[in-house]
Amino acid sequence: MPPEIRAIGIEGLPEVRAGDDLAAQIMDACAAQGTPLENGDVLVVTQKVVSKAEGRVMTIDDVEASPLAVAITEGHRRDPRHTEMILRESRRIVRMDRGVIISETYHGYICANAGIDASNIPGENAICLLPVDPDASAQGIRDAVSSRLGVDVAVLVSDTFGRPWRNGAVNVSIGVAGFNPVVSYIGEFDPHGNELHTTTIAVADELAATAELVTGKLLGVPVAIIRGYPYEHMDDASSRAIVREGDKDLFR
Repeated sequence: MPPEIRAIGIEGLPEVRAGDDLAAQIMDACAAQGTPLENGDVLVVTQKVVSKAEGRVMTIDDVEASPLAVAITEGHRRDPRHTEMILRESRRIVRMDRGVIISETYHGYICANAGIDASNIPGENAICLLPVDPDASAQGIRDAVSSRLGVDVAVLVSDTFGRPWRNGAVNVSIGVAGFNPVVSYIGEFDPHGNELHTTTIAVADELAATAELVTGKLLGVPVAIIRGYPYEHMDDASSRAIVREGDKDLFR
């Protein structure tokens, strides 16, 4: 049989709130629609529902914007208090221009607005922050699935990032558990006998992007199963493997 994978959107999850047992809700929804989790599945969970369950949604009503936040926001539609939270959640500012803030988060990710946004969350003046430790979030879901169902799955937490030099955003992985997020071909040979010296593939990002095709932004489908991908098991997996080291980053 030729290589094949399947992407399955998981419908029927309730509006996730702080303190909810997200793993249980996911397993229930998978079973209810006739696609229960199986050994070898990759479970892709969007950052937004992880953050909601972990209490990372807040309002900016009580946030006091600093003079810097006010100056940055002047002339743009974003609330200065929202900008203030972007500054607080950033380890460093990479670039600011025309109201756009590219920053490095405390996780090491470089993205717009420290990953903070106000979409797909209820409430006036509400914003959503990234999970404190997305790898731990993924591992917690994986452990819960193993404990309740007795099946071994890989889990990744996905988020939407923009890309330098290309229009349009894509989903990437910000948290992983149970599988190697990067496949290296270094030292292997192509069919023509050429040795590969630098080729590594961020498969976690590719899986996150694949899942977005069935979760979307407005469909109300925050979870997907990728079935049939032969990933490399790794118990100590971390999304840090995808972040390029500073001494190899030509754009720092």
